[in-house]
Amino acid sequence: MRADFLTRIDAVAAADWNALVGADQPFVRHEFLAAMEHSGDVGAGTGWEPCHAILRADNGRLIGAMPLYLKTDSWGEFVFDFAWADAYRRAGLNYYPKLVAGVPFTPVTGPRALIAADQDPAQTTAALFAAAREIAAENQASSVHVLFPDLAEAQRLKANGMLVRKDCQFHWHNAGYSSFDDFLSGFTASKRKKVKRERRRVEEAGVTFRVLPGEEIDAAGWEQIMPLYGSSFWRRGRPPYLSEAFFREVATSLPGQLLVILAEHAGEAIAVAICFRSPDTLYGRYWGSSGRYHSLHFETCYYQGIDYCIAQGLSCFEPGTQGEHKISRGFVPTETWSAHWLSHPQFAAAVDDYLGRERDYIDEYMDAVRDHVPYRDKHG
Repeated sequence: MRADFLTRIDAVAAADWNALVGADQPFVRHEFLAAMEHSGDVGAGTGWEPCHAILRADNGRLIGAMPLYLKTDSWGEFVFDFAWADAYRRAGLNYYPKLVAGVPFTPVTGPRALIAADQDPAQTTAALFAAAREIAAENQASSVHVLFPDLAEAQRLKANGMLVRKDCQFHWHNAGYSSFDDFLSGFTASKRKKVKRERRRVEEAGVTFRVLPGEEIDAAGWEQIMPLYGSSFWRRGRPPYLSEAFFREVATSLPGQLLVILAEHAGEAIAVAICFRSPDTLYGRYWGSSGRYHSLHFETCYYQGIDYCIAQGLSCFEPGTQGEHKISRGFVPTETWSAHWLSHPQFAAAVDDYLGRERDYIDEYMDAVRDHVPYRDKHG
């Protein structure tokens, strides 16, 4: 196999790239990554410079790929290494640029080493990691970071000298529920009463909901949606990560995988949750609202998504990162992973020591959280 590097994903055919990915998850598909590049949401001046690694067999067939970005900051990653960057700065060293394998602005577990079905996963992962280190060396990058691989891939990366980091998110799992009330029947009485009260408050306020497939949203619809989506970012003093051009392209290039949960009051859109889906999972990604309504966030981002999963027979709902308020609403702690290689041996040793202590804390935290889930049997 031989490695090559791409500064734009369109340099490889979509069918060849997607043959490595399959149809299960939208985020590493060619269409999703290309839409980010076409819209200018990644590229020059964004802090995310594409430099994807690909592997070809001697006959030219694509047998491996890794979506890679040269980063000049740590924003939009959701695996937080700001303290590492600060330690480099205080030592008089440059942490940036660094090299990141993952999906920009998308903290979803999935494949990062994309491998043809007839290739050996360990060998191909090793070759892709070697290609990533070569890109890092050519760009004087301090490090390589693989964000949100699954555990099997994280272990393969560990075997190649990467340091594995553990964290957790909160996910909902479908136990074959026939309805939302069936789901709530497993709650303790007090927790069940609380959720019903939250849903009732939204209904009594006169808020209604529509679930819109992305490919059916017209220009007027996006004009309603985008200010709501952007509001969450502007409140924190920064522009939105993703543009209307991105959403409109991916809505048509990945039909059936983008959907919008739209809350309305008196005919006016007041809140939105932009989601993606695969055959078995709903991914809640972006939320925003124009006003304050009691429990509107919980209904738009969580309860409507659970309703959708039950109706569609989806097995899992990943509503995004962080948020301990998800626990009492039926979401349970779920492990997430990342892998890190730092070229500086002393800093690598220090980070390795820190990650060991951090893993112990994460394990203790997840055990403590399980005591607070709303289910009577504590397993959901």
